Amino acid sequence: MFENKKTSKLRIIFMGTSALAGVILKSLIKEKYNIVSVFTQPDRDKKKESAVKKIAEAHKININQPEKLDETVISLVKNLKPDLIIVAAYGKILPKKIIETPGLGSLNVHASLLPKFRGPSPIQNALLAGEEKTGVTIMLMDEGIDTGDILAQEEIKISPEDNLKTLSKKISTLGAKLLIESISRWIERKLKRIKQDDFKATVCQLIERNDGRIFWNEKAENIYNKFRAFYPWPGIFSFWEKDNFLKRIKFCEIKLKKNDSHERAYSYGKVFKSGEAIGIQAPGGIIVAEIIQMEGKKPLPAKDFIIGHPDFIGSVLK
Repeated sequence: MFENKKTSKLRIIFMGTSALAGVILKSLIKEKYNIVSVFTQPDRDKKKESAVKKIAEAHKININQPEKLDETVISLVKNLKPDLIIVAAYGKILPKKIIETPGLGSLNVHASLLPKFRGPSPIQNALLAGEEKTGVTIMLMDEGIDTGDILAQEEIKISPEDNLKTLSKKISTLGAKLLIESISRWIERKLKRIKQDDFKATVCQLIERNDGRIFWNEKAENIYNKFRAFYPWPGIFSFWEKDNFLKRIKFCEIKLKKNDSHERAYSYGKVFKSGEAIGIQAPGGIIVAEIIQMEGKKPLPAKDFIIGHPDFIGSVLK
């Protein structure tokens, strides 16, 4: 019925903000889908325009950046007469009236294997949990937060070296591919709707700047996973007491060295030399810091940091 609407006839509204959403929007444009409008978060300043906005501007696509999805916005969406709404990392919860506007429904590209990691920041949460795999879900939206029926799903392995930046790139590519495959099958009514098992659901924690603080009685592996999840933002940090002041220390590059036994060489949080790097003892292993940044200063290789702050060695971080 809708088979011939793929390009010029099928009217699509795209809603997204992040770099991940930008990759997905590019894939829709490349496939020559008819994007009648893009909705993205308002600009906080000129330097922080969303990836989606920049792509839409480059392709002369109508852009909307509402602060709230109120009745005015609902009327705007209805006047655009979309056949389909596609949402990817938009950052706003859609009202039922918007979700139900398009005849073909509203599809969400979610960066996890639902029902695991519902909500915002699923990639960070998969890394925090030390997961060995994650994936992408194409979901038919309902009023809940990532609770709608699953239409398609594909998993991807997480390597021990993956961080937020590298894993987001992999998931963006996978999400774009899976969405393009799914749209035509959904239009042709070839996708089976699968109800989510709410008993298996997990919900993401919101990520805030202070979540990057390290407590040195945490397992070394958990600290390393925190670094992976929070790279490049918000990063991980600790405090060094120097001259009766607490100095905020950010760890820009670290590695994990697991203990060979249950014994530990130092008390937790103790700083010591580890070759040209800096080692910090934690339960079950050592955090090897290779690049360090004191608040208000430039990041430095560990060996240069030690030259400038020799008393850092032997201190106990808080």
